[in-house]
Amino acid sequence: MAGKGPRNVAIVLSGGGINGVLLELGFLRRLRETELWSRVGWIYGTSAGALAGTLAALDRLDDLEEFLLVLQPAEAFRPRPLWRFPGGLHDYTLPETIASRLGDAAELGEALAASEIELVVFATDLTSHEEDGDESERHYELAYPSHSTLPETMGRAILASAAISALVLPINVDDAIVTDGGWVRNFPLDHAYRNPEVHAIAAFRYVASYRPTDLALLARVRDRLDRFRAVPPVRALLAEVRLAEERAARGEPAHYGELIVRLMRVAIARNTVLEEHLADDREASVAALQGLRQDVLAAATAAAPPWRRQRLRSELEEFFAAAPFPFRHDRHVPTLIVRGTPGDTGLDPTFRSDEPWPEESKRALIERGYRLTDSALAAHGEL
Repeated sequence: MAGKGPRNVAIVLSGGGINGVLLELGFLRRLRETELWSRVGWIYGTSAGALAGTLAALDRLDDLEEFLLVLQPAEAFRPRPLWRFPGGLHDYTLPETIASRLGDAAELGEALAASEIELVVFATDLTSHEEDGDESERHYELAYPSHSTLPETMGRAILASAAISALVLPINVDDAIVTDGGWVRNFPLDHAYRNPEVHAIAAFRYVASYRPTDLALLARVRDRLDRFRAVPPVRALLAEVRLAEERAARGEPAHYGELIVRLMRVAIARNTVLEEHLADDREASVAALQGLRQDVLAAATAAAPPWRRQRLRSELEEFFAAAPFPFRHDRHVPTLIVRGTPGDTGLDPTFRSDEPWPEESKRALIERGYRLTDSALAAHGEL
C-alpha cells in the first residue's frame, strides 16, 4: 500500500444480509490493496454494512473472513420451533455469536472509539412517541457515529442495524426501540456526500435477488398438519395453508408474513435507488453551480472597470460562498459505486431452511466482490 496521506476518503456499505456482507468483504479486500485505504477516514454502513464496516474500521478483515466462513444460519437467526411456518419469528442469535468470536458489544465499541476511522451506522427508530403529539418532522432514522457514541451503545447499535425486521423483533438501545436500518437508509451515500471533509467516496451497493415462495415448504407444513386434521382448529389451519398454496401458485404473497417481507423489499430497494439518484442530482447541481459561478465572474469582471475587477471578483465569491444551498459544499466528489448481485453462488438468505451455508459458496461470493471491485477501479480514472 502507498504511504499514509490525509484521511479524506469515505467508504459506504449497504445492507444485504449474508450474501451482501460476503460481497462487501471482497470489496473491502480489494480496496485495502489500493492507496485509498490509508486515506479512509469514515465508513458509513447499514445492516450487513454495519457489521462489515465494524471490522473494516478496526482493520480486522482477516477476522471477518474467518467469522463468515464458519457462520451458519442458526448462529445468526434461529427459527423458533413453534414458528417454522414461513413468516415466523426467529431468535436473534447473532449477538451471542459475535460476542464469542469477535468481541462483545462494549469491546467492539471501545475499539471503534479508539480507531482512526470513524464508523457511522444507521438504524430505524420504532420507539412510540404518541405522547409527543406531532410527528410531522420525525424521520425515524438513527445515526450512531463511533467517535461520539458511548461504546456499549455503539456495539448495540451495530447489532440493531443488522436485526432483519422480517425475522426478529427490535432491540433496545438506550431506551429506543431499534431495528434494521434498511427501512430508512439502506445505502447511506448521502451522509458521506454531506461530510465536507470527504474528498472521495468508494461504495458498495448490494443488488438483491429473491427466490420465489417455497411451495415445497408449504406442502411439508400441510402434510404434518394433516395427521391431526380431526382436531377442529387444525382443520381450520389446514384450510389456510391450502389457500396459501393457491396464492403462492398465482405469484401472490402466500401469507401475511410474506406480504410484510415483500413490502420491506420494496421500501429498501426504493430508498436505495433514491439515494443514488440524490447523489447524481447533487453532483449535477454542483457542476451547474460551478459553471454558473465562472460565467457570472467572467461576465461581471469583464464589464467592470479594471480598477474594480479584483474587488468585484472577491465580493461575488463571497456571495456564492454565503448562498444557502441545501448541500454544505459545492465541490465535485469523485465517487466509485460497485453494484453486486449474488449470482449463482448466492446463499439462501431466508434463514428458514436447515441447509448449511457451504464454505465454497462463501469463498465464491468474496471473490465475486473482489473481482467486481477490481473491474470498477480499473474503469474509474478519478480514483
